[in-house]
Amino acid sequence: MQRQLVGILLSVAMTVPALAALKTGEMAPDFTAQASIAGKAFSYSLADALKKGPVVVYFYPSAYTEGCNVEAHTFSERRGDFDAAGATIIGVSLDNITRLNDFSADPKYCAGKIAVASDADGKIAAAYNLKVQHAPGPVPDSRGVMIDHGFAERTTFVVTPDGKIVAAIGGATPTANVEAALKSVQQIAKDKAK
Repeated sequence: MQRQLVGILLSVAMTVPALAALKTGEMAPDFTAQASIAGKAFSYSLADALKKGPVVVYFYPSAYTEGCNVEAHTFSERRGDFDAAGATIIGVSLDNITRLNDFSADPKYCAGKIAVASDADGKIAAAYNLKVQHAPGPVPDSRGVMIDHGFAERTTFVVTPDGKIVAAIGGATPTANVEAALKSVQQIAKDKAK
């Protein structure tokens, strides 16, 4: 019963369009967070990342859940295409850094190719006006490990170096979400080349 309830909560969090989320043209809130890549924790700064080019900030409900696993894997598989467009990727969830160290290194998901940041207190999600669903209690993830945090709605923001949101993607499947973000950064690269 509890597993069914978390499945329902996650599917709602993953498919509800980002109606209240920040919109295209708005400024992306800056944030600094503990993050992980390839199992190693580090301090991530959106402002620093934007100095290198556009940033894809993707919020997802939880590491080691069905849709989030697919999305992380797809981002890691397509990382070369994002690199070619001059963009970096940061995933953000309410997972703690210990879970994210495992997830970021897992060859089935992030595969050491994309960074994921911990928003354990939900402040980053709140700054982006995202809904957070709370589970009625701990529920198991795809590994059988208990999830004891809320789930931010799946929404992706493409942010240009000036801090503006040029795409806000919500209500898409995990794979379509990645493809829409990629098209957006590729368009930014084309426009810059003109």
